[in-house]
Amino acid sequence: MKPDFSSITKTELRAYVIAHPDDKAAFHAFVDRFTSEASPETFDIPKSSNEIEQVESLIRQKLEQLKSR
Repeated sequence: MKPDFSSITKTELRAYVIAHPDDKAAFHAFVDRFTSEASPETFDIPKSSNEIEQVESLIRQKLEQLKSR
């Protein structure tokens, strides 16, 4: 029996998609939920080594913030 994808958590839905890789409805539900929660903000591709270093630093900072939650 399939779970109600709209009522389970994103973590549970992800686990279901991993356990049932052929379930296209589950995959689409997961992608829909992921994209609906994603930030609409976009960024330009870094063009210099300095910009790449700045992006790497920002990623490290964000990962540290997520670890401390």
